[in-house]
Amino acid sequence: MRHLSDQRLQALLLGPEASIRDAMRCIDQGGYEIALIVDGEGRLLATLTDGDVRRALLGGATLDQAVAPFASARPTTVQPGEDRAAVLDLMRARSIAHIPEVDPEGHLTGVHLLRDVIGAPILPNTAVVMAGGKGTRLGKLTHTTPKPMLPVAGRPILERIVLHLVGSGIRRVVLSIGYLGDQIREHFGDGHDFGCRIDYLTEPPERPLGTGGPLRLLQDLSEPPTAPLLVMNGDLLTSFSVSGILGAHTTAGAVMTIGMQSYVHDIPFGVIHADDAGTISSLEEKPRATWTVNAGTYVIERTLLDRIPAGTPFPITQLAEGCLARGEPVLGWMLDGDWQDIGRPHELRAARGEA
Repeated sequence: MRHLSDQRLQALLLGPEASIRDAMRCIDQGGYEIALIVDGEGRLLATLTDGDVRRALLGGATLDQAVAPFASARPTTVQPGEDRAAVLDLMRARSIAHIPEVDPEGHLTGVHLLRDVIGAPILPNTAVVMAGGKGTRLGKLTHTTPKPMLPVAGRPILERIVLHLVGSGIRRVVLSIGYLGDQIREHFGDGHDFGCRIDYLTEPPERPLGTGGPLRLLQDLSEPPTAPLLVMNGDLLTSFSVSGILGAHTTAGAVMTIGMQSYVHDIPFGVIHADDAGTISSLEEKPRATWTVNAGTYVIERTLLDRIPAGTPFPITQLAEGCLARGEPVLGWMLDGDWQDIGRPHELRAARGEA
């Protein structure tokens, strides 16, 4: 999003008495194909696109006429803090490329631009999302809905993942589906509505291939990937830097990179430290333990695909263990941004704000 402090955004502002000529100059100088009409207190009154100006002129308006009658006095807006996925959803639903951000009092605070929402530098990498599991730990919630399609804040988990990838510059996504996979395929189609190309790997629902086995199927695609692969589980709510992990992988010269997270557990009891004879050396009241854990996100070199057995369940961690056994460089990269696994009922409740 472009904040109001952005000098180019300041150039988009017009007063309510501005003429069509003023608006044309404003739109031309700003380069965003939009002008924003505000009052003296900075409240948003209307928006004006280059299309509005063209229609005004074609309708017989002159350059010196006031532009306000031709502007949209009820523009689509969002409040500060709206996430990227929701903004993109509004843009797609209403076929618009600009959404102003206003505070509860109507003051303009910024503008979301389609080029920014999905306009990160395009990356050559393919992202593979594992979305074929049955989600048995979630019980009846996944009897008729695949786990990655469970909604959080009104949007399927998997859709949030795809939009995050697209917003980070990924333009090709491969979804590995199995259990109730037709629902996923019907929702995402070829990816056009989500700003990317989506292909599918289909594993037999009665014989899941694990977290790594489906990757072997990439070689059967009509256009196999040509750059390191970003692989992630389909039950994650995360906002990690896609370019960050890919860049770290390349810089390190690793054959495989594993995303990491810190897992903290507060022990609700006083802990006693004692030897085998029962002699107590110390007491520790409700300590906090921290571990570094696998965050279900990986970058792997394409050459590793040949090491994955065909048609056989295969955990991706076994691929990493094989690299380590060969003395090949495997990088650990601490994921930045939010990260939450949605594999168990209490995790899903927490993500939905129900915990």
